[in-house]
Parts: sequence; structure tokens; C-alpha cells
Amino acid sequence: MCGIVGYCGTQDAQSVLLDGLKRLEYRGYDSSGLAVNTSAGLKTVRAVGKVSELLRALKTRRLAGSTGIAHTRWATHGMPTEANAHPHRDCTESVAVVHNGIIENHASLRARLEQSGHAFASETDTEVIAHLIEDALKDGAQLSHAVGAVLPMLEGTYGIVVASSLEPDTLVAARLGSPLILGIARDGYILASDASAILQHTRDIVYLDDREIVAITRAEYHIRTFENVTVQKPVETIDGEAADLQKHGYAHFMLKEMMEQPDVVLNSTRGRLDAENGTAVLGGLRDVEKQLRDIKRIVIVACGSAYYAGCVGEYMLEEYAGIPVEVELASEFRYRKPILDSGTAVVAISQSGETADTLFAVREAKEKGALTLGIVNVVGSSIARETHAGVYNHAGPEIGVASTKAFLSQVVVLSLFTLVLGRQRALSLVMGQRIVKELLALPHQIQVLLDCREPYRAAAELLADAHHALFLGRKYCHPIAHEGALKLKEISYIHAEGYAAGEMKHGPIALVEDGFPVVVIAPRDSVFEKSMSNLHEIRARGGSVILVTTEGAPYDASLVDRVITIPKTLEMLTPLLAVIPLQFLAYEAACARAFDPDMPRNLAKSVTVE
Repeated sequence: MCGIVGYCGTQDAQSVLLDGLKRLEYRGYDSSGLAVNTSAGLKTVRAVGKVSELLRALKTRRLAGSTGIAHTRWATHGMPTEANAHPHRDCTESVAVVHNGIIENHASLRARLEQSGHAFASETDTEVIAHLIEDALKDGAQLSHAVGAVLPMLEGTYGIVVASSLEPDTLVAARLGSPLILGIARDGYILASDASAILQHTRDIVYLDDREIVAITRAEYHIRTFENVTVQKPVETIDGEAADLQKHGYAHFMLKEMMEQPDVVLNSTRGRLDAENGTAVLGGLRDVEKQLRDIKRIVIVACGSAYYAGCVGEYMLEEYAGIPVEVELASEFRYRKPILDSGTAVVAISQSGETADTLFAVREAKEKGALTLGIVNVVGSSIARETHAGVYNHAGPEIGVASTKAFLSQVVVLSLFTLVLGRQRALSLVMGQRIVKELLALPHQIQVLLDCREPYRAAAELLADAHHALFLGRKYCHPIAHEGALKLKEISYIHAEGYAAGEMKHGPIALVEDGFPVVVIAPRDSVFEKSMSNLHEIRARGGSVILVTTEGAPYDASLVDRVITIPKTLEMLTPLLAVIPLQFLAYEAACARAFDPDMPRNLAKSVTVE
């Protein structure tokens, strides 16, 4: 993986492809490249590092033509080298392929191809596709038929786009488990793995589904299934503007997205809160309303920050809706033979809606007869289309690799989901109305936290030079401790661990010594006094304490080194406020250590492989 762009039209392909690659940079990558059909044949240029390195290479090797493909690579097979960067070519250099996904049987395919005389130039799994297509073209087959003949040989997941000098005005793409979108512009067609690469040119798109192939020329496109059945698909219009993908004066996308969080809460709740009846109205769940009333159990599946959002949702749903909830890492869910039935609702949370492990978990749940629901940010994404029903976050595009506003919106949506199920069951009208009231107050409270950044900088000073850190929280703030630790290690590269505060004496306390930083998230809630006991234990061993607590909370100032206060709210909504300082701690620590928080090393924004 990571980002794919293809163009076939009347414009300069190199310019269109480079623009698309720049808009895909946020996904994370280690190398990039492009191939264009020129008057001298199919030419390829690749480079290690940022797209700026590719631009530098193209200054002396401009590729003039109107059809081409491009890719940003996040290494899965083979080191980040120019040889391993995409596009990959065949022995005759007449075929070029870009690919997201993993070809699981690439080793056996490679061995067979090498035995028949093919020479490989890279260590990647992708290159086998180019050589297989080379063989399929030897009998004079059209490019689309050659690609179709190769696909049954591939085991694994892929989104591929293929160009060939034998058909210089044609591109062929196929999808199985990795997203691809076809954009219909006035000057041609654009293929991409992400809508952000298309928005500059068109908002009219066609979503490719699994086991579909599309062949495009300058004038037309044709879609068929792997079984060679022609498919007529609707052209859809996507929301969003290219301007949404700009920093608008902020130093980093992450900072911009953190500052947008008051609006995110407004957008996630707009038109959905019913103050009079103390509930929420979620139109995306209307078609499964009866099934929701009958469910006996909820399983939340997610990865990364979305998993921790799900953990907050577990507390909410069990306390206020009275439904048993389990939260599962999607990467483990499908392998442990989960017991599911029609009385189970499986809720999949994913910002992109394309997270491979979460998507496979949805498919597993559907096969077992469970009701599947999606909480996603990207309209029309695979999870949004494959679940029975769902709710959009409406957080807007999130470019920073480390999730901030999307995480917040996921927790907001889970609180709305709790209102819906709670009011159907045990949640009283009075309590429902109070939750709605406090949700409406959140945008202002978050803005207060955003307007006072100096405490975050001061606290980050204790972290910036540290090699390790510990984050502790109880009850609703236990998942937030994990999320805070994840943010710190993602973008500042400081090893950090999140723990339930009650578990500190069962192991983590062994790490605490003079100057060891411990972030304690302890709002004034039902477990506040127990959290205060942790401060004594840390201080007794010389640790440095950063305390995140509620305004006016009675803590012992002699036990803490830095204090960050948050406004008062309901216990169930405290995570939505407590997470803001933790985002800033990570951001300020990364900046102090001269790291780019938007592009952390080795990470990709959307993980579309297992």
C-alpha cells in the first residue's frame, strides 16, 4: 500500500498524477513513482522519500503523455528503495503496475516465473503481477482480458491499476479487498484509492466493488465482474472541496484538526439531538430500528484509536443502555471463531471505512448472521456500503495520520447511539435530557480548552526529553489513558504505555523512578479518591506527575508537577474533554523534538492490508 492515482484523458498526465500524489501524502509513505505512456514508450520514474524527491528526479526526465499511473508506497514486502518503489514493470518494460494490498502467494508465483525465464528487479510482491500480465499478453490478448486472466492466480487483497505501451490510451484497474474509485472528469477519467486525489478534478465518481474490473480510455469506461459479467453502476456525487485538504495557515494538519473539534461536535450532533425526549435521532439506523430493539448483545470491532473510542462506548452502553458490550481488536476478531447470532449487533468503527481488519470482521459477522453497523467518517466507503446500517461521523477530512477529531467524533456518535438504545430500554427521560444538555455544551467547553494552550506546552516539557512515559486512568478515562499513550508514541516516538490506574501496582510501578513522567487522568468523578492514591504512590518513588483533572477538584498540589484542568461535565462525557490536553501533549512534545506530527515514521493513515 499506500496511495494510487491513474489518469487517462486529454490533459498532461504527469501534472495530474503528481497533484494526486501530493493530495495522498497524508496517508503516509516511504517512496513514490509514476509511469506515463510517452511517444518513446512507457517510461517510469521513481524515488525514495517524499514526493518532492520524485519532483526533483522529474526535472531532468519529464514524462510527456496523457495516460499514466502513480503510487505512494508504504513498505510491506521489501525495504524502502527505488527498486522496490511502484510502478513495477515486466521484462519487456511494456507493462507497468501499481498495487495496494498483499499478494499472499507471491513467493510461489515468483518461483514459477523465474523458472520460465523472467528476471525480477525488486523484492516486492507486486512485481509478479506485471510479469504475469506480460505472459498473458503474448498471445495478442487485449490488456483488459490479460488482466482478467491473471486475477484468478492471485491470492490475497489488491487494488491494482495497469498501463501498457501496447495500448497507450488505456488503463485497466481491478479491486479485491482494497479500495478503488473512478472519477469522471470533463477532460478524462481518474482512478484513485482515495477521493482526496480526485476532488480537484471532479466530484462525480463510481465506486468499484470487490471482484470488479474497469477498463478506461479517453472517451469511455466499461466495468465487468471477474466472471466477465458487464456491470452498470450509478455515478455518485461526493461531498467535500479540495480546499478542505489545505492547512489554512496552521503549521500542521494535526493542529488544524485539533482546533476544528468544537465544529466537529456540532457537525456530529447537528439535527440528531432531541432535547424534549432526551434521545437522539439517527437516520442511518432507521431501517434496522426493530432489530436494534431486539438485540441482546453488542460487539464493537475496531483498530488503533477507533478501538479506544469503542472502549469508551462500552462504558456508556453498559451503564445507560444496560446491554452487554464487548470491544474487540478487529485484527484478532476473525481469527478466534467468535460466537455470533441474530441477537448480536456488531459495530465496526473506522475513520476511513476501509481498514482491512475491520472490514473483514464485518464480513465475518455477516456470515454468522449478526446485525452489522458502521461508524465511519468517509461517505461511500467499503464499511459504509457493506454494513446493514450505520452512522456517519461528519468530522470532515482528517489528514493528520494521528487521529484527533475523528476519534472525538467517534465517541460523540457512540454517545448518540447510547441515547437511542438507552431510551428504548432503561434510560430515564430526565437522564436522557441531561445527557443531551451536556452534549450541547461540549463545543464551548472544548473551545475553552483550545484557547488555553500554555499549560500543555509546560507539561510537554516534562515529556520531550523522556525515553518512556506512563498514562493512567480509571473507568471512563481508562481508554483515554491508552489513547493518550498512543498519541505520544505515534508522533513523538517516546515509548508510552496506557494502564488502568488500579493496575499500576501490579507491574507498571516498577518503572517509576526519579523524574519518570506519569500522566494521571483523574477528573472529579466516582473514582476520583482512588485516583488520588496513585499520586502518592508515584511521588513516593520520585516520579513526575502531570495531572489532568476537573476545575476545582481537591488535589494535593505537593504531589504534582504540572496540572491541566478541564471543565465539569457528565462522567460519561469526560473523555471528550480529557482527550484534548493529551492530544496537545503529544503534539507539543513532537514539535519540541523536531518531528513532523503529520507524517510519523512507518505509519499510514488508512491501513488497507492485514
